[in-house]
Amino acid sequence: MSARNALAALALLATAATPADDATYRARFDAFMANPAQFDYSPMEPVPGARRVRPLAQRKAPTIAPAALDEAARYAEANRSSALLVWRDGALESARYFGSTTRDTPLVSKSLAKPLTAIAIGRAIMLGSIRGLDQPIADFLPELKGTPKAAILVRHLLDMRSGLLDQGYSPDPEHPWNRAYLDPDHGQYIVQSYPLTDAPGSRYAYANAPSELIALVIERATGRRYSEFLSKEVLGPLGAAGGEIWVNRPQGLAHSGCCIKLPAETWLKLGILLLDDGVANGKRLLPSGYVREMRTGTPQNPNFGLGVWLGEPYRERRGFGAPGAPGPQVLHSEPYLDPDLFLFDGNSNQTVHISPKHRLIVLRMGETPPKAPEWDNSTLPNLLIRGLGR
Repeated sequence: MSARNALAALALLATAATPADDATYRARFDAFMANPAQFDYSPMEPVPGARRVRPLAQRKAPTIAPAALDEAARYAEANRSSALLVWRDGALESARYFGSTTRDTPLVSKSLAKPLTAIAIGRAIMLGSIRGLDQPIADFLPELKGTPKAAILVRHLLDMRSGLLDQGYSPDPEHPWNRAYLDPDHGQYIVQSYPLTDAPGSRYAYANAPSELIALVIERATGRRYSEFLSKEVLGPLGAAGGEIWVNRPQGLAHSGCCIKLPAETWLKLGILLLDDGVANGKRLLPSGYVREMRTGTPQNPNFGLGVWLGEPYRERRGFGAPGAPGPQVLHSEPYLDPDLFLFDGNSNQTVHISPKHRLIVLRMGETPPKAPEWDNSTLPNLLIRGLGR
């Protein structure tokens, strides 16, 4: 770590909880328990986009059958969507926005933020700030040295094999799930107090906590704020519009695991970046082979890579937790018609399906779909692939 980065690390460590912070935590906890769906992410910090946002090309003569595009729009609208974008091989086939949402509306990402953390790490590796996926996070978080958490590697934060406690729900204000999410110093809480339940690398356990540590790792590795790093190193080169991200307190740590708001087209451009193997506008942003790593599952969960979900092996119902574990299950009524398809998948069915075979990306964002008929993750991509007629 350079002297500049070491000073930045010390600055990030220099804050401590105060009675005012505890009052903030209690107010957040009460608000979250009262209505988690309407929780106010505050304060927010700007994440500027590119100085000149590059509009996506609109295809004049779609290559997907109009009937398929119309049926996809009906499915999206019936499922309380805010945006449905269909892009294929260089151009938008269709862009539909619903209600008050427009092309410029920043949309809550939920766990679409998790593949963004993998892109941020890849960019930091490309810049030389991080040696690679198998570097211990204790190199950036020296507080962990000499503890069992020192065995956590950078890749473990991305592939959910950190060994940190699985995600869940508790009405107890002192439960680690609540402290790790709502505490005004949540990063240090995760470092110091969030439970390690398994040896790092030994078990898949989906949780917000490991993704939340990405912001801290990026800031320690680069000496730059997470929002600024995303702005200058990811959104700027993509020609993408920016938005804002939740920070735990003014000038505090960003919530990298859940709570960034960006317009739908920006999420689509992140998908295009991965489809193009980490190259955007003629510039390599991610190391060669990095996207292949993102699309590779683990023995503990073959359906999850680095922040992204994998269509194969096929599972009719796939949970976010460890395979076979109890919890909500996402329906896939049939296998994806592209077996190499991978996707971003967040709470309330925020999805970005990416089909390498057909160079097709289908984005759906919005509110939680109705319980009946049940949302089906395979419907939109397979409907549109069939609409290609080949």
